[in-house]
This record gives sequence, structure tokens and C-alpha cells, in this order.
Amino acid sequence: MLDVNDFIVERGGNPDKIRESQRKRYAPVEVVDEVIAMWDDHRRTAYAATQLNARINEVQKQIGPKKKAKEDVTDLLKQKADFEKEKKDLLALAAEKEKALKAKVKTIGNIVHESVPVSDNEDNNTVERTWAPEGVTFEKRNVLSHHEVLEKLDGYDPERGVKVVGHRGYFLRRWGVFLNQALINYGLEFLNERGYIPLQTPQLMLKDQMAKTAQLSQFDEELYKVTGDQADKYLIATSEQPISAFHSDEWLQPKQLPLKYAGYSNCFRKEAGAHGKDVWGIFRVHEFTKVEQFCITDPEKSWEMFESMISTSEEFYKSLGIPYRVVAIVSGALNNAAAKKLDLEAWFPHQGEFKELVSCSNCTDYQSRDLEIRFGVKKQTDIKKTYVHCLNSTLTATTRTICAILENFQTEDGVRIPEPLRKYLPGAPDFIPFAKRDAEKKEGEKKEVPVR
Repeated sequence: MLDVNDFIVERGGNPDKIRESQRKRYAPVEVVDEVIAMWDDHRRTAYAATQLNARINEVQKQIGPKKKAKEDVTDLLKQKADFEKEKKDLLALAAEKEKALKAKVKTIGNIVHESVPVSDNEDNNTVERTWAPEGVTFEKRNVLSHHEVLEKLDGYDPERGVKVVGHRGYFLRRWGVFLNQALINYGLEFLNERGYIPLQTPQLMLKDQMAKTAQLSQFDEELYKVTGDQADKYLIATSEQPISAFHSDEWLQPKQLPLKYAGYSNCFRKEAGAHGKDVWGIFRVHEFTKVEQFCITDPEKSWEMFESMISTSEEFYKSLGIPYRVVAIVSGALNNAAAKKLDLEAWFPHQGEFKELVSCSNCTDYQSRDLEIRFGVKKQTDIKKTYVHCLNSTLTATTRTICAILENFQTEDGVRIPEPLRKYLPGAPDFIPFAKRDAEKKEGEKKEVPVR
């Protein structure tokens, strides 16, 4: 969330800057004035409660001497009690107003970085750069789709997956399993060699912790709720969520930063807004594995880290030989936390289009403020608290990366394996031939096929 002080001119804020950011997000601008009015209302209520202290003290000063003189103080005690009740009621009202104020502020997105392309149409995302191995062009080719290649490898079973799980369900099998594990192991090793701390995260989060790192719309469109005898929990959509809360309520010093984590977890997403998108295969599914970059930095160094993180993701896909482009996401498509977002999109020759594999975001102090991850030493002259900056970037959502490999590395007889993955596969193969499963599938239409 933004700092409430940023809305208030007399507290060093610049509400016009927030209004301009809201315009870039194609979000309501009038909410800024609503926040200012709510802040002023809360301040007046809190001030009224404070002013009652003087009245209470004044009455108390009268009570003491009268008691010593053995005079009746019944009326004064009642007056004091009335003032104390009024103060208590005002403090409770002020607390309610402060809660409402924070809730309103949380609906407002981060300040959009000046380099973000301004548009409400993702067709206007700007291409920053492209890369492809020598001899590879970005042209549609008459090749199989990734799901057809995976099926020919006997690498997954979507029919039984749907039977067991429902929509977008799947079982990985054989080479599908090994490729998935190879990407996990290679991804973690890749980041570990670059100074990242591997961190396998919980897959459940308490509601109050999730609310500090996920925006309200995600609870309805993305997150699965788990209910039980204890507090409600949510399945994580990305390891970014638990890692962002890893240092909550801590005070980090400059010498401790940057902190670079290689998050590893299963991820769960409803994909409520994705009906009809990528319905075939394992590109867009409800459950998948991901290796994530999550970095915590000095507030003055987050943009340097942002460039480093997207470069790390690019190095990863270059090492695999997957052609891609990097695009800057338009302002109107940014989630609330992101000040800027770059996506890495792989080329899929069957579809003849680019598809997102990586999202890299600088959330500046938007997440850390709600999570109370402080930075440095507070000075007496400081009006505002200082918070660390948080950044996140996919390294590999393994099922999507598998899709990109299968579509780009297929031959008539099978799939060539990128060199870095070979050592993680049984037998370290450089090529996996297609399996002969057609007969088994036809037989399966007549009788049950044993799952192997």
C-alpha cells in the first residue's frame, strides 16, 4: 500500500503525483480526494479524543483537594467518568476511521514508473528486445503443438487428469515427470550459482498474511480457500506471497541487503479470468511448479536489481535455447503492487505467437509497508518511515517452460533436449524419441488401461 502521508501536502506528500499515476492506470482519480477527506476526518476525531485529556485532568485536580477537605465529589466523579467514556468512544471511532482509511488506500495502486508505456490495451505493450538462437526466425511453422508433442512422448494424461481433478486437470508421466524435475533442479542450481538462497516455501498462508501481499481481486479470481477447524488459509498462487511475508515485522539494515531468494513451490490458481485461453495441454493449469526470484533491496538500489533480475531470466532461457522477446507491460494492465513490469515471452512456432513465461516486477515499498519490513535507522527528523523495496520475477513456471521446449525442439521422431537439462534426466539423453502409445490408447477405448 502507499504511505498515507504521500496524500497530504503538509506532511510532505504530493497528491498530484498519485492522481497522475491513477490516470496512467486508468483507475479512479477521485479516490485521492476521498483519502484526503478521510484522513482529515480521522485526524479531527483523534484530536477531539486527545483534547478530552485536558478536561479529565482539570476535573481530577478539583477532586483531590475536595476529597482532602472531605467535601462531596460525586458530581465531579460523574463528570470525569462521562469525559472518560466520551474519550473511549472517540478513540474507538478514530480506530474505525483509521481502518477504513487504510482499506481505501489499499485500493490504490503503486506509483507507475515514468518508463512504463501508458495505455489500457495490452496490444500496446512495447517490445524491449528479442533473442533467438542462430538460424531461428520468428515465423509460424507447420509443426505440432506442445500438447501434441507431450502426448507423443507419453508425457502426460489429460483425460484421467480431468476425470480426477476436473477442468484443466492433468497427470504428468514418464518424460513429463523427468522434464519437470529437471527444470526445477536446473533452475534452483542456476540461481544458487548467482547468489540466491534456495527457499522451499509453505503452500498455505493465513488469510491476514495473504491480505498483506495479495490484492482484493486475487481472492475472488485466483486464490483457493482452505477451511478447517482453525483459521482459514489460502493456497499460494506463487512463492512470492509467502517469501514477501518471510521478513514481515523486521527491521533490515543496509549491510544485510540485498537479500536474494530462489523460491520453489507448487502454485495454485483458479484462472477464473482465463476461460477459453490455452485450453490444450499444460500451459495454463490450476496447479504447477515454479522457481521464483524474490529480492529485497535498499530503496535506492531496486531499479538496478530490477534490470539484474530480468537479465537473469533471459540468461536462463538463452541457456536453454528458447527464442523470446521482452516486453514492457502497459500501465493499465499493471497489478496494484507493481510500479513496472517486464514480461519475457517465448516464441511458439505452431501458434506463430509469443506467450508469457516470465513476469518481472518492481513493487518498490508497496508490499513492504503493509508487511512492516523497515529499512535502516530511524532519524528524529524523519516524518515518514522508510521501507525496503521488494521485487519478484519468475525464473521458470515449469509446465510453461516444458511447452516452449517441446514446441521449439521437436523433430519428426521426437524431441531434442537442451544441453543444460540432460544431466538431470535418466541416462542424460540428448534426444527423446516419441513413444508408441497409439495402440494402447485405442485399446483403452474398449477396456481400462493400467496406469504405468
